Amino acid sequence: MTFEVKTKGHYDFIDITDKVAAAVREADIKDGTATIFVKGSTCGLVAMEYEEGLIKDLINIFEKIAPEDADYLHHRRWVDKNGAAHIKSVLIGTDLNIPIEKSVLQLGVWQQIVLIDFDERPRTREVIVKILS
Repeated sequence: MTFEVKTKGHYDFIDITDKVAAAVREADIKDGTATIFVKGSTCGLVAMEYEEGLIKDLINIFEKIAPEDADYLHHRRWVDKNGAAHIKSVLIGTDLNIPIEKSVLQLGVWQQIVLIDFDERPRTREVIVKILS
Protein backbone atom coordinates (compact mmCIF):
# COMPACT_ATOMS: atom_id res chain seq x y z
CA MET A 1 0.00 0.00 0.00
CA THR A 2 1.17 3.54 -0.68
CA PHE A 3 -0.23 6.90 0.30
CA GLU A 4 0.79 10.51 -0.15
CA VAL A 5 1.41 13.13 2.52
CA LYS A 6 1.49 16.83 1.69
CA THR A 7 4.04 18.66 3.81
CA LYS A 8 5.01 22.25 4.56
CA GLY A 9 8.75 21.61 4.94
CA HIS A 10 10.90 23.28 7.62
CA TYR A 11 10.23 20.73 10.37
CA ASP A 12 6.75 19.57 9.49
CA PHE A 13 5.90 16.72 11.89
CA ILE A 14 2.96 14.62 10.64
CA ASP A 15 1.40 11.72 12.56
CA ILE A 16 0.77 8.93 10.03
CA THR A 17 -0.09 6.20 12.56
CA ASP A 18 -3.74 5.92 11.50
CA LYS A 19 -2.83 5.48 7.84
CA VAL A 20 -0.31 2.75 8.65
CA ALA A 21 -2.79 1.02 10.98
CA ALA A 22 -5.36 1.08 8.13
CA ALA A 23 -2.84 -0.67 5.88
CA VAL A 24 -2.39 -3.36 8.54
CA ARG A 25 -6.16 -3.87 8.78
CA GLU A 26 -6.42 -4.11 4.98
CA ALA A 27 -3.66 -6.73 4.89
CA ASP A 28 -5.74 -8.91 7.23
CA ILE A 29 -2.82 -10.75 8.83
CA LYS A 30 -2.53 -11.82 12.45
CA ASP A 31 1.21 -11.64 13.08
CA GLY A 32 4.05 -10.10 11.14
CA THR A 33 5.87 -6.86 10.53
CA ALA A 34 4.95 -3.53 8.98
CA THR A 35 7.80 -1.97 7.06
CA ILE A 36 7.20 1.74 6.47
CA PHE A 37 9.36 3.71 4.04
CA VAL A 38 9.15 7.33 2.88
CA LYS A 39 10.59 8.22 -0.51
CA GLY A 40 12.85 11.24 -0.22
CA SER A 41 16.28 12.22 1.03
CA THR A 42 15.18 15.30 3.00
CA CYS A 43 12.64 13.70 5.32
CA GLY A 44 12.46 10.84 7.78
CA LEU A 45 10.33 8.51 9.88
CA VAL A 46 10.39 8.09 13.65
CA ALA A 47 8.40 6.33 16.35
CA MET A 48 7.86 8.96 19.04
CA GLU A 49 5.35 10.63 21.29
CA TYR A 50 3.59 13.14 19.04
CA GLU A 51 3.53 16.00 21.53
CA GLU A 52 4.10 19.72 20.98
CA GLY A 53 6.78 20.15 23.66
CA LEU A 54 8.79 17.18 22.40
CA ILE A 55 8.47 18.43 18.81
CA LYS A 56 9.91 21.81 19.83
CA ASP A 57 12.70 20.09 21.79
CA LEU A 58 13.60 17.97 18.76
CA ILE A 59 13.66 21.01 16.49
CA ASN A 60 16.07 22.71 18.91
CA ILE A 61 18.34 19.64 18.93
CA PHE A 62 18.21 19.26 15.14
CA GLU A 63 19.16 22.92 14.73
CA LYS A 64 22.20 22.41 16.98
CA ILE A 65 23.29 19.37 14.97
CA ALA A 66 22.62 20.72 11.46
CA PRO A 67 21.38 24.33 11.40
CA GLU A 68 19.25 25.26 8.39
CA ASP A 69 21.14 28.51 7.82
CA ALA A 70 24.65 27.00 7.74
CA ASP A 71 26.76 27.01 4.58
CA TYR A 72 26.80 23.44 3.21
CA LEU A 73 28.85 22.21 0.26
CA HIS A 74 25.64 20.63 -1.03
CA HIS A 75 24.22 24.14 -1.58
CA ARG A 76 27.06 25.06 -3.90
CA ARG A 77 26.59 21.97 -6.05
CA TRP A 78 22.80 22.16 -6.41
CA VAL A 79 22.17 25.89 -5.78
CA ASP A 80 19.55 25.18 -3.15
CA LYS A 81 19.36 25.46 0.63
CA ASN A 82 18.44 21.99 1.85
CA GLY A 83 21.82 20.60 2.89
CA ALA A 84 20.74 20.48 6.53
CA ALA A 85 17.61 18.55 5.54
CA HIS A 86 19.71 15.86 3.87
CA ILE A 87 21.92 15.52 6.96
CA LYS A 88 18.92 15.18 9.31
CA SER A 89 17.34 12.59 7.02
CA VAL A 90 20.52 10.51 7.06
CA LEU A 91 20.68 10.71 10.86
CA ILE A 92 17.10 9.57 11.57
CA GLY A 93 16.46 7.41 8.52
CA THR A 94 13.57 6.96 6.13
CA ASP A 95 12.16 3.64 7.31
CA LEU A 96 10.70 1.84 10.31
CA ASN A 97 9.82 -1.76 11.10
CA ILE A 98 7.02 -2.33 13.58
CA PRO A 99 5.80 -5.73 14.82
CA ILE A 100 2.18 -6.74 14.29
CA GLU A 101 0.45 -9.05 16.78
CA LYS A 102 -3.20 -10.07 16.57
CA SER A 103 -3.61 -7.65 13.60
CA VAL A 104 -2.48 -4.64 15.70
CA LEU A 105 0.69 -2.53 15.40
CA GLN A 106 2.74 -3.08 18.55
CA LEU A 107 3.36 0.56 19.43
CA GLY A 108 3.75 1.83 22.97
CA VAL A 109 0.94 3.78 24.61
CA TRP A 110 2.58 7.12 23.80
CA GLN A 111 4.22 6.08 20.55
CA GLN A 112 3.12 7.25 17.12
CA ILE A 113 4.59 6.88 13.63
CA VAL A 114 5.69 10.37 12.57
CA LEU A 115 6.93 11.63 9.24
CA ILE A 116 9.23 14.64 9.58
CA ASP A 117 9.86 16.84 6.56
CA PHE A 118 13.08 18.81 6.90
CA ASP A 119 13.13 20.30 3.40
CA GLU A 120 13.14 24.00 2.66
CA ARG A 121 9.78 23.94 0.88
CA PRO A 122 6.48 22.05 0.75
CA ARG A 123 6.56 18.60 -0.80
CA THR A 124 4.29 15.69 -1.57
CA ARG A 125 5.80 12.62 0.07
CA GLU A 126 5.06 9.05 -0.93
CA VAL A 127 4.93 6.57 1.92
CA ILE A 128 5.12 2.84 1.22
CA VAL A 129 3.77 0.30 3.71
CA LYS A 130 4.64 -3.37 3.22
CA ILE A 131 3.12 -5.97 5.49
CA LEU A 132 5.12 -9.18 5.94
CA SER A 133 3.67 -12.23 7.64
